[in-house]
Amino acid sequence: MRDLLPVIGLWSLAVGALSGFAMVLVVDKPQYLNKVGITHHRRVFQTHLDWILMGLLLIAVGLVATDTPAWVLALVTIGAIVNPLLFVPLAFEEKIQETLAYRAVSGVSFVLLSAGLVAVAVAQTIAY
Repeated sequence: MRDLLPVIGLWSLAVGALSGFAMVLVVDKPQYLNKVGITHHRRVFQTHLDWILMGLLLIAVGLVATDTPAWVLALVTIGAIVNPLLFVPLAFEEKIQETLAYRAVSGVSFVLLSAGLVAVAVAQTIAY
């Protein structure tokens, strides 16, 4: 699992880089995004930045988490993939964040990522 995290992180960076084209549209041609239903443009920025940050996070954890159980790395991976995706529906309709389903997925994702990162730190500290 540890060897897979940098690869997933690189794909996250790639998606973040591609989402940069949407950011260009936010700045230069926001009407094009409006045509496809994206009305909350700052969510495009958040998605772009989160994909990049989560990619860097996955690469870093994959490189240093030599003594971390695979199930802990799975928690980090799930959280790092789901968190950026949570901004996508908000770009179309911000009221979605008020629904129980969105709040549940968001909460679980943040708990998985946070708990996973704390567990990685604990595992690596113990191994040190």
